[in-house]
Amino acid sequence: MSDFKVAEKFISINGEGPRAGELAVFLRFCGCNLNCSYCDTRWANAADVKCGLASAEELVEYVKNAGVKNVTLTGGEPLLQADIAQLIELLGASGAEVEIETNGSIPLKAIVSLSPRPIVTADYKLPSSGMEKYMLTENFSCLTSQDSVKFVVGDMRDLARAEEIINEYGLADRCRVYFSPVFGKIKPEEIVEFMKEHHLNGVRLQLQLHKVIWKPDMRGV
Repeated sequence: MSDFKVAEKFISINGEGPRAGELAVFLRFCGCNLNCSYCDTRWANAADVKCGLASAEELVEYVKNAGVKNVTLTGGEPLLQADIAQLIELLGASGAEVEIETNGSIPLKAIVSLSPRPIVTADYKLPSSGMEKYMLTENFSCLTSQDSVKFVVGDMRDLARAEEIINEYGLADRCRVYFSPVFGKIKPEEIVEFMKEHHLNGVRLQLQLHKVIWKPDMRGV
């Protein structure tokens, strides 16, 4: 099994998603296949980023020593890492509860077939990201009630497009659905008003807790 390119690892609370506010061990991997306009971890995707190499066994041991059961695999795009499936299985076998934050452009069929099955939080990139053309809507069929689709919203056009996708694929009946505002680009109250106007039942507005508690650009939190 090859080593993993790790940008940082730390313990904090989940800032968003179904376990928001809960303690988690974060394993942030280097590299991404997308380049979203609002990316707040672009530093981890740079070709010259200083990343550490760690074996699966070393990462599992780090998680065990942390004493925290929730593990969030993030990036970058964690599913680009070779042998990520084996790491997920080892973490699960050790008793960890694994959540994967993925950008929506990588097939999920093999990942959701793993045992224990990880929780998936998949983005759907909206127009303001510049990356919508890379979204794999076939991934929606892999999601269940334990999983989530996150729409990062930058403007009203994004909200309208998110509503189209939610309705077309019945996402609110399939999995958790979140609206997350691009920090500093759209007011949360604008999103709430849109949700009220369009009767978006089963959709949750979620702010990034780590950007509220700490400085928005702070790492390791």
